[in-house]
Amino acid sequence: MLPSYRLLRAQLRAIIANKEEQGHDVAGLEEELAILPDSYDFLAAFAQRLARLPLRRDWPYVEPNELEEIWAECDPERPKDAIGAVDLRESARRVEAAFLGSVCGCILGKPVEINPTLAQLKEALESEGEWPLNDYFSERVIAKLNGVHPCWVETVRERIHYVAPDDDINYTILGMLILEKHGIHFSKENVRDAWLHHLPIGTTFGPERTMLLKAGMNTLDGGDPAALDDWGKVLNPGDEYCGALIRADAYGYACPGRPALAAELAWRDASWSHRRTGIYGAMFVAAAIAAAQVMEDRLGIFQTALKFVPRRSRFYAIAAHSLSEVAQARDWLDGYQSIHERYQEYTHCRIYQEIGTLMNTLRFAESVGDGICKQVSQGNDTDSFGATAGSLLGAYFGPGHLEPRWLAPFRGDIHTALAWFYERSLPRLAKRMGKLPGQVALELGALRRPRRRRARA
Repeated sequence: MLPSYRLLRAQLRAIIANKEEQGHDVAGLEEELAILPDSYDFLAAFAQRLARLPLRRDWPYVEPNELEEIWAECDPERPKDAIGAVDLRESARRVEAAFLGSVCGCILGKPVEINPTLAQLKEALESEGEWPLNDYFSERVIAKLNGVHPCWVETVRERIHYVAPDDDINYTILGMLILEKHGIHFSKENVRDAWLHHLPIGTTFGPERTMLLKAGMNTLDGGDPAALDDWGKVLNPGDEYCGALIRADAYGYACPGRPALAAELAWRDASWSHRRTGIYGAMFVAAAIAAAQVMEDRLGIFQTALKFVPRRSRFYAIAAHSLSEVAQARDWLDGYQSIHERYQEYTHCRIYQEIGTLMNTLRFAESVGDGICKQVSQGNDTDSFGATAGSLLGAYFGPGHLEPRWLAPFRGDIHTALAWFYERSLPRLAKRMGKLPGQVALELGALRRPRRRRARA
């Protein structure tokens, strides 16, 4: 039952690398780990030390994890309530469009998610006369790429017969289930329990798998909710990766015109598994999807979302710079080049480059279908950010901006990897997503309830 010493040492080495990137003083720690004896006590004590490492004195960033501390670091002028009038019928249709766009973006990017660059994708597509990308990838194009995902066998154009299972789609549905069951006051314990109930561990990666393992072990003695905060701090490598960000869509759907509430809900979900940038990415995306449902200014959507990110964080600095580069770009290829040249070291799952490409996509997209093609063409984590882009694009453009040809191959059939979830109808599931804004409005008292007639005497 206990993890091997080899695994523990690999985890600890990964955490040292994370800590260095996050501004902590890691001098001599690699060497110290190398000479530690094979002892669970020694390695556990070392892991606790890593969780408490001090920051370097010259570290210029302030990156809290607790919500009140995050708010204290955010723009004090950020909107704390609704930023626009919402027609809930219209919002339901926008959320349906956002979810369907997300599904299409995810499946479009799924066969090529092994960290391609735009140059690699363009070369393969051009060789088959399919550049610019305007449809799901063909088998011929996939054959020209060096690295493809094993799922290509059910996600290339010639073989799509349903929505294939994917973790991005799983998490959006899980967000919906959490909100349906617990409302906007859900807790981290509710998130944990939803994962234990619905998520097969083989469908999770990085901190999600780490947290699910810890949650499973914790149930053996009845479970201790007080331990949850420590789980994310100790022995949790990759805590700034994009896993929490891809869980944020449903919170943006549920809060049209309320980016502050969307960001708070995303924080509650994200903060049980992630830290710093991992949290801020989720808050930013949820706020952007919420704002996109009521705002016309495409770059203004991201300016609004940035108000819900600590201003002295790395995420804020990089996102603000990327936004300025996108604002000056001549076209989407020019925008991509500016972002890629500066942030290309941040590849698959590492958020920074991909947040820039997300902004680039929304600025230059002509429709939902055109936008997901632009997003996936920019490479990196193509299915995850194809899905996020689809959510943003659908929320922004609304219904009628995704050509039926994108949905037709699925035949209305969606397969998920979730346990105890039996919905197979994609249209019904989209309608169910569309009910989230009405549910939240009722919880907030923002939806007028019909008056009861007085009974006659």
